Amino acid sequence: MSAPRILLDRDGPIARITLNRPEIHNAFDEHLIAQLTSALEALATDATVRAVVLTGAGRSFSAGADVDWMRRMADNDEATNLADARRLERLLRTLDELPRPTIAMVNGAALGGGTGLTACCDIAIAAEAAVFGTTEVRLGIIPATIGPYVMRAIGARQARRYFLTGERIGAAEARRIGLVHEVVSASELEAKTRAVIEAIRAGGPEAVREAKRLVRLVEDTPSERIGDLTPGLIAARRAAAEGKEGIRAFLEKRKPGWVG
Repeated sequence: MSAPRILLDRDGPIARITLNRPEIHNAFDEHLIAQLTSALEALATDATVRAVVLTGAGRSFSAGADVDWMRRMADNDEATNLADARRLERLLRTLDELPRPTIAMVNGAALGGGTGLTACCDIAIAAEAAVFGTTEVRLGIIPATIGPYVMRAIGARQARRYFLTGERIGAAEARRIGLVHEVVSASELEAKTRAVIEAIRAGGPEAVREAKRLVRLVEDTPSERIGDLTPGLIAARRAAAEGKEGIRAFLEKRKPGWVG
């Protein structure tokens, strides 16, 4: 039996998913896509999960599509390719909309779909040696499935360069254009990720989930309707048991019940 294409580990309320094809730089195929989608869908319904870390085994995060999978795609008709693309879109959407904080711990090359996974995570921390790129045009195709997620991270102006050129993007440039939040040495990657996890765990679990939802709501709501939306959201949190506990803990100069 072949090795699983992903590994799922738990450290209490923290789930870690590791793409597990280091011999081919954690490249995608239909089986990895299916396994990763299934794992994320299960974590989405697990109320004990406080955060999900996504990383890669070996030297790479993910080098994009598996060569054998690409060869099969090239031989397939449009209908079969459409079904394949829809499965990848389901994966990206599941990661993007996961009702838990997600952290991309980018340990190496993250090309094509690897760049897409990075953009779908709430927080991205990259090692200095990490490299990104929407390199699809160099294969005569386009970054259509990952495009909306990457473009939301880096903006249309940067997308107009990198989607067209397929240039590789170093970690420092990825931070400058908004694809990643932090760049650290390889030896500091785990520690920085742990620090971000602890920052997340300092917030109320329900509040963190609602804060993530707030970003999407504001992003998708016309500006003239924002004023109708936000007062109800804060009122609901203030009236919730978690909100009441957090405010009382602050006033009483103690830690809230969800900490420790």
